[in-house]
Amino acid sequence: MGVTECDNMLMLLGISSQMTLQERRISTKLVMEGFRDTCTEAGTTVNGGQTVLNPWYIIGGVASSVCSKDEYILPEYAKVGDVLVLTKPLGTQIAVNAHQWIEEPSQWEKIQHVITKEEVVKAYLTAMFSMARLNRNGAKLMHKHKAHAATDVTGFGILGHATNLVRNQKESVSFVIKSLPIIAKMAAVANACKINFKLLEGFSAETSGGLLMCLPPEQANEYCAEIQQIDKHPAWKIGEVIAGNHEAIISPDVQIIEVDYY
Repeated sequence: MGVTECDNMLMLLGISSQMTLQERRISTKLVMEGFRDTCTEAGTTVNGGQTVLNPWYIIGGVASSVCSKDEYILPEYAKVGDVLVLTKPLGTQIAVNAHQWIEEPSQWEKIQHVITKEEVVKAYLTAMFSMARLNRNGAKLMHKHKAHAATDVTGFGILGHATNLVRNQKESVSFVIKSLPIIAKMAAVANACKINFKLLEGFSAETSGGLLMCLPPEQANEYCAEIQQIDKHPAWKIGEVIAGNHEAIISPDVQIIEVDYY
């Protein structure tokens, strides 16, 4: 983790076969422009790729970089006393689903008592802008503030990725997650929708989630303050590294932090 320079990017594009030819022409142009803009923001360029037809629209990329040992952070040197820091809120999967449920009466009626349609739209936009925000600044600051280990939080959920990370540590440590920053109202939606997303259990998938890192305690506050200043969005101290047997747990009295809409 912690690589901040991308040498090459390949674009992988799946154009929806369910669109008309005119819809494909318009949407493909816009999607490719957005992808290139993000590559420019990341300091790289698109130098190839592949395009196929697919039932639904998808886009992704393959990033590659050649770097020296001092340009990345190995995920294995967490120490007792380190602070766990997370750079993006959880709940993107719930927010995207809730936005779809506005148009699905059978699902909407399950959650309408805990959230309004206006709040769903705000949560959806918060998730969208969070997913669109690069982790590049967060990665740069990991080097400055001497992170001992790090991972990203994506498909396995925060506890899944924390477990993978702690099992890779050289020292006998465990991770205790004491707070979960979640997009506002998404914990209530997850509980009301009757679908087992396992958000509060730490296994709800995130897309383009944040960085989870182990920082020296004297660096954690400075890291959070600096990323707030640069990205204009907070990071959170969510737990600690303790002596243990390579387990990650969510504390029974975990605090849910309701993250305001962007």
